[in-house]
Amino acid sequence: MIRTKRIYAEPSKDDGARILVDRLWPRGISKERALLDRWEKDLAPGDELRRWFGHDPAKWEEFLRRYRAELEGKEEELARLRREAGEGTVTLLYAARDEEHNNAVALKRYIEGK
Repeated sequence: MIRTKRIYAEPSKDDGARILVDRLWPRGISKERALLDRWEKDLAPGDELRRWFGHDPAKWEEFLRRYRAELEGKEEELARLRREAGEGTVTLLYAARDEEHNNAVALKRYIEGK
């Protein structure tokens, strides 16, 4: 099972594997407080795409298309996430305020759609 969660939310035992999928480290969060299993910054959108999107919901569909194209070459990392999700809960962590239009939601959709 794959979940998404804001990294600023309190960690929970139900989170399973906690994986940060942002390119930049979230402001105001210490590594101790984050309780990460790992940081997959290579699965985050590239800097150019991230800046272009700017969490603008009007750009969401185009963001999804461009982000999918970036993910195409990352099968090894994606296969690892799929395998882990098949064995237990994986929580993709993100820093964005928008809980519906962010890269963790897009990544979850991509993984579940494959």
